[in-house]
Amino acid sequence: MRIMNKLPASSVRQSSERIFVAGHRGMVGAALVRALQARGGSQLILRSHPGLDLSNASDVQRFFASTAIDTVYLAAARVGGIHANSHYPAEFILQNLQIETNVIQQAWRHGIQKLLFLGSSCIYPRMAPQPMAEDSLLAGPLEPSNEPYAIAKIAGIKLCESMNRQYGTDYRSVMPTNLYGPGDNYHLHDSHVLPAMIRRFHEAVENNHHEVVIWGSGRPLREFLYVDDLANACLHLMQQTPEVVAALGTPQCAHLNVGSGEEISIAALAQLVAEVIGFEGRIVFDDSKPDGTPRKLLDSSKLRSLGWQPRVSLREGLQRTVRQFQLAQQHRSVALTVSAPPGSVNQAARHEASRLRL
Repeated sequence: MRIMNKLPASSVRQSSERIFVAGHRGMVGAALVRALQARGGSQLILRSHPGLDLSNASDVQRFFASTAIDTVYLAAARVGGIHANSHYPAEFILQNLQIETNVIQQAWRHGIQKLLFLGSSCIYPRMAPQPMAEDSLLAGPLEPSNEPYAIAKIAGIKLCESMNRQYGTDYRSVMPTNLYGPGDNYHLHDSHVLPAMIRRFHEAVENNHHEVVIWGSGRPLREFLYVDDLANACLHLMQQTPEVVAALGTPQCAHLNVGSGEEISIAALAQLVAEVIGFEGRIVFDDSKPDGTPRKLLDSSKLRSLGWQPRVSLREGLQRTVRQFQLAQQHRSVALTVSAPPGSVNQAARHEASRLRL
């Protein structure tokens, strides 16, 4: 049964758009909140995990039943790099399927016509022609190291397309390239390549180390996009009419790529991160570790045809990101000093550092 979202007669919906940003505390969700706040004209609906577990169907149903919403930005997801995807494949596919199924289904059940689903460039085949166009989807085998996550994201795309085909909703999907920026996860093993590099080089400088080891051969090519550029792309896309967006694809290939259009090797990226952070030691590539997909460059020409362009270069975005990371580290050190018993600060810091290196 489909439940239309109605308000009591005594309650009049505000003229501004009511937008639910699912996953607002993550890197992408936080960037969407910044962009929406800068634009103005909307009421943001934000819920943290303790108050709303998006993987719990009953919680999500109650939330949508009790909240008037016009538009959903679905940025919530379980994410991670090669190490995390390889070690927790069941969690990656299960949790992402639960989140997207619960949110998209309840959005439809409660009469919400507009939704944007955030996917990932890992949906494309490992050896897809470069740059990867939207119609490369399902044209070949996926990269084994992140296949469960990719399959969950493909399911989200197809769920949005199927809702549109059967029920006439306006559910859109964007596939970002590798993202970075404020609010990223800097865990040394469970994060993506760029934040892991930032953490490694920062700690090497702090601890006067003369060598940093990077996973893989350094040869794979990657494309990176500053997260605030992605957020602006999402808002730009959602401002387009359904007819304009539909003309860019087909009912069964309606997702759009979002990338910078520039690629860099992992080796060159490591050199750039080292330069920005000020590391002057030796960089070693451990080719016993997996490289992942050899090359990942998106064809974002469809979205660019709508007038969107990225604004932040990789160097500028990296400089901003490193400043934000270092500031957060300083605040964390101050918090440790204030909260820890006398004499325990260095021990606690060493314990945390060793735990992150396991």
